Amino acid sequence: MNVIDSFKLKGKVAVVTGGTGHLGTSISEGLAEAGADLVIASRNVERCRVLARKLVERYKINALGMAIDISSMQAIEDCMDNINREMGAIDILINNAAFSKGKYITMSEQDWLTGIDGTINGVFRCTKAALPYLEHRRQGVIINISSMYGIVSPDPRIYGDSGYDNPPNCGAGKAAILQLTRYLACHLAIKGIRVNAITPGAFPTQIVQGNRWFITNLNNKVPLGRIGQPDDIKGAIIFLASEASSYITGQNIVVDGGWTIW
Repeated sequence: MNVIDSFKLKGKVAVVTGGTGHLGTSISEGLAEAGADLVIASRNVERCRVLARKLVERYKINALGMAIDISSMQAIEDCMDNINREMGAIDILINNAAFSKGKYITMSEQDWLTGIDGTINGVFRCTKAALPYLEHRRQGVIINISSMYGIVSPDPRIYGDSGYDNPPNCGAGKAAILQLTRYLACHLAIKGIRVNAITPGAFPTQIVQGNRWFITNLNNKVPLGRIGQPDDIKGAIIFLASEASSYITGQNIVVDGGWTIW
């Protein structure tokens, strides 16, 4: 296989949780561009179906939108079963969906637990539910989406009173995702399954980008001098999902413009 062909995903079935979000949409589109058939899953099934139809029309792949609630093991198991029945396989799982709650360490215990549930627990549930289908084929790829705040702390001087502070339970959960990635990689390698992580840096949504003071602070913090754009995530996703990374497992690719290097 030549190096260009090694990046192609034709014939593979990829599942993207949180597949219509700020980064999820670009992740889904990147996989479609590489030829993968797709299941785009989130709580808002209609948004998933709309995006799936667009990608089918644009890239001539097979794609479906399905409902998933990463806080419910039963809902996730039902979703994975439906995917396997409709698509015939699961080859690639992208654990991108997440949710959080709370702001500061003085948050309530329930808010703390909600943030942990929406990060590491969600990845655990989705991985557990998809694993039988990956193991059955004795091959597959899992990519877990972490965060720069799973590696470093937010700098409060950047945030001021913007209200965009990253809560500590989110960062703690994203750090745990990186350790779970290493654990899974070690234990699933014998079954032909590779597990890696991607750690995005500052990728503020369009709404957040309306706060120019805050965006200027973010830009000044990044060695490359700019915030991330959703398409910046595509290359790392395709690399780790494809045979181009066939000898890579248990690793974390940081896509942050250099944020975490100083």
